[in-house]
Amino acid sequence: MAAKECELNLNRYQKELTLHGTPGFPCAAYCTQYRRQENYSDKFCRESDGQQTGRKEYSAAEMFPWHWHREIEILSIAEGSLLLELPGRQILLNQGECYFINSKVLHQVSGAPFCELHSLVFHPLLLTGGEHTVFAQKYLSPVTDCMMLDGCRAECGEWKGQTSEYFEEAFQALTEEKEGYEFVVRENLSKICLEVYRRNKAVLDTKNRELVQDRERMRRMLDYIHEHFTESITLAQIAKTADIGERECLRCFQKMIQLSPVQYLIQYRVTQSSVMLLRHDGDSIADISLRCGFDSPSHFSQMFKRYYRCTPREYRKSLR
Repeated sequence: MAAKECELNLNRYQKELTLHGTPGFPCAAYCTQYRRQENYSDKFCRESDGQQTGRKEYSAAEMFPWHWHREIEILSIAEGSLLLELPGRQILLNQGECYFINSKVLHQVSGAPFCELHSLVFHPLLLTGGEHTVFAQKYLSPVTDCMMLDGCRAECGEWKGQTSEYFEEAFQALTEEKEGYEFVVRENLSKICLEVYRRNKAVLDTKNRELVQDRERMRRMLDYIHEHFTESITLAQIAKTADIGERECLRCFQKMIQLSPVQYLIQYRVTQSSVMLLRHDGDSIADISLRCGFDSPSHFSQMFKRYYRCTPREYRKSLR
């Protein structure tokens, strides 16, 4: 199984629906390139035809909006640098580094400014064999059920080196699919997860009701924005979906993703419009602006240029 380009298929709750691997072996390897273009703002890049690399290059905002999945994901930076965003923090990962993203954690990534990312996405059952086994109850479930552990970097010399070695063995085995590769993949992923468990024992016993509450609120509010971004949305409506007031809504957004609800709504509308500009090149810019929730084409062009540093017309023309 060659490493694939990672594409998202999200439901209305921003949960990823893509089947990673097969039901019998729920694990997949991905290889994706990200490049930030000079013509656009830090978080956005153009989509290329991938003629030299054989892969497509995506903007994180277009290709990877905030999303989550039941599977665990392990990232490895093959080249360049990557900006990983988790609720409440940003992590810059450089070439040779690995990062463990826990199950059910909201996240998104972007090149900083260029990155070739290798990743392994796998269901916990691949390692445990069942929810009631000792592997699940004693080791992995305490990790995946811990809301305080959104992820961790493989730091320190020995651990960093071992994690990179385990990852590369698993990644290579899965992409080459030689006889018995399933055992090699499961063994090396088990070693990484066991080390994550050992190094985070103190955190696993910690409960933070406020953090759990904020994450659940964010999922509900982002869900509402993603489902209704084409409509006229107010701060009060966004807050109501999480049963909180407007002031608490502002606090939650600022704490978790460092944006106000209105800023996030505009950013999401702009990124959705960039997709429509390319996929529906027969539609007028005015029509696309209205379908993305902007009150006028001029306002749409103003907001689009703020993020992409070019007008919608220039963006469409440059990428045709």
